[in-house]
Amino acid sequence: MAKIIAVANQKGGVGKTTTAVNLTAALKKRGKSVLLADCDPQGNATSGMGAQKSQSPNMYDLLVRGADCGSCIQKTEFGDVIGSNKELSGAAVELVNMENREYVLKSALAGIADSYDYIIIDCPPSLELLTINALAATEGLIIPVQCEYYALEGIADLVTTIELCRQRINPKLRIMGIVLTMYDSRTNFSDQVADEISKYFNTLVFNTKIPRNVRIAESPSHGKPVIEYDRFSKGSRAYLKLAGELISREER
Repeated sequence: MAKIIAVANQKGGVGKTTTAVNLTAALKKRGKSVLLADCDPQGNATSGMGAQKSQSPNMYDLLVRGADCGSCIQKTEFGDVIGSNKELSGAAVELVNMENREYVLKSALAGIADSYDYIIIDCPPSLELLTINALAATEGLIIPVQCEYYALEGIADLVTTIELCRQRINPKLRIMGIVLTMYDSRTNFSDQVADEISKYFNTLVFNTKIPRNVRIAESPSHGKPVIEYDRFSKGSRAYLKLAGELISREER
């Protein structure tokens, strides 16, 4: 049975999709069978994995039209993908009138969960029905937090939403870990932010920090995770290390 993990933070630009893509690829590199479910209408995780945004059926068909989950999966060398595109933007509105609207994704993934070790869900940068579906489907949440001044901005809202989801929708929901992104070891400021986040979340913070690295920024334009675009880069080594730390935490 797959461990289903959502990567979420309603604050944009924190490395959420980058983390979802590269964690997926790094887990596969470490011998795990992995599916990335792209729940963000921007579809950046889809293209970042080298999958096609235009391919149908996709996440919209899965959630709104009841498409079979298996038929929505694209195979890539970096891991399997359920892709999305801007069509998914209307799903939140169309889901409103559905019965058990918060559990559509959970029900869909249940049919394929035995086929994977991990299912990673990339959430949109907002706390709306697509994100609620992801939180209902998952047992654990990874929150990327940028090592910058406004790092903790919005985290309190996300933590409140998680607690409400735990009480009303998914009692198994938990924060699996906080991953620090865009870390710059050359500045004292990054260390100060990391210290503040560690004080707030304690042992939930992963030891692995994702550095600010040009190869990470370049890799999506090539339709590859950074561990394939430049496997020897600092960014690549960091995500492989993060995957190892996640496996160690969850499988011990």
